[in-house]
Amino acid sequence: MMQCTDIHDRYLFRLITKKSILYTEMVTTGAIIFGKCSEQLNFNRSIEQPVAVQLGGSDPDDLAKCAKICEDLGYDEINLNVGCPSERVQKGAFGACLMKEPKLVSECVLAMQEATDIAITVKCRIGVDDNDDYDFLHKFTEEIINPDMQTLIVHARVAILKGLSPRQNRNVPPLKYQNVYSLKKAFPDLEVVINGGIQNLDESIDHLKRVDGVMLGRSAYDNPMIVSEVDELLFNEEPRKDSRKEILEDYLLYCLKQNDLGHAYSRTLKHVFGINKGMPHARKYRKLILETMQQNNLENNIQELVSMV
Repeated sequence: MMQCTDIHDRYLFRLITKKSILYTEMVTTGAIIFGKCSEQLNFNRSIEQPVAVQLGGSDPDDLAKCAKICEDLGYDEINLNVGCPSERVQKGAFGACLMKEPKLVSECVLAMQEATDIAITVKCRIGVDDNDDYDFLHKFTEEIINPDMQTLIVHARVAILKGLSPRQNRNVPPLKYQNVYSLKKAFPDLEVVINGGIQNLDESIDHLKRVDGVMLGRSAYDNPMIVSEVDELLFNEEPRKDSRKEILEDYLLYCLKQNDLGHAYSRTLKHVFGINKGMPHARKYRKLILETMQQNNLENNIQELVSMV
């Protein structure tokens, strides 16, 4: 998610869950090749893994080159995004419009696989524009998979390329989870991960009765603590010991250090707006976060912020 799942947000989520796979925001091949995204590709190697980098592009050679760069940086997985419907992405001839060119997607996947030894995965929609029936998704999957491609992540909405904004594309097209369930039945050896409109861990567990994995996006970003029991319930780990207050305090201390390194509070504090979502002092807390960003005075406000969660 652009300007959301950056290095700071992923640091926060590693304080909450140690086992979930984290994904970067989408990085384009052009930005990597021309050296305009070194900061986007950075990650906290000491705590962040497993972590996947999501690439946007449509040229097999460029994607292969970028995949090798990302492998050398230490990423565990490279995910090709063929589900983003934004006009800017369409102008670059990648994203969701690539679902209309499954042969090219297949070539891109193969090129990245030949260039690296780490997992290459694809994230797509269930279809594009009027192509929203299950047969389209089935044929697309059939054409892009190969013996070395083990995982497909499917957002269970069609992508409307003209007439809807990216925000509307996340809400207006109806969710068709059954299409993703049917895909898993048809391709039992393929790891199928479902995405789109999933609001909490209970819904995730229900989906896991029919597919192999669940990807959470906006719901987790807006309310990070919904994943606080993932390690315990899905990975059979010991219950998380850190409280919400301890997680927030640890993250705020991290923000202090990052500010000294030149990372403004406007970049780091925005990720904890929702950490007390639904709690009694949520509105007052968000107001203080905003004031802290504006006044650049986190050190004076840490204890008060922690007291409100």
